Amino acid sequence: MPRVIGVDLPDNKRLEISLMYLYGIGRQLANEIIERLGFDKNMRAHKLTQDDLARLNTLLQAEYVVEGDLRRQVQNNIKRLISIHSYRGLRHRVGLPVRGQRTRTNSRTRKGRRKTVANKKK
Repeated sequence: MPRVIGVDLPDNKRLEISLMYLYGIGRQLANEIIERLGFDKNMRAHKLTQDDLARLNTLLQAEYVVEGDLRRQVQNNIKRLISIHSYRGLRHRVGLPVRGQRTRTNSRTRKGRRKTVANKKK
């Protein structure tokens, strides 16, 4: 099982899909990385050599913000929004939807424990 930036990539999946297991890498970025390194995107991840893995690691660490650094960056952005008391920060703090979604229905998963509502008497 190849290991890139502390994450195990699945063996039997195509390289394009395996790279998407890294936080911050989607399909388009995975294809861009594969083209830059000259890999075949249909190649399976277990066929990568140690040299290929080293090249992949150095490219990801040098030019892209992924995994722990990206998670830290997102958390710092949320903390900044909360600290400046912006509307988005308030929504993050309370645990409600941030991007304008409705809250009358469909936001139960973000609000915490489910509260039962009494049935209407017939």
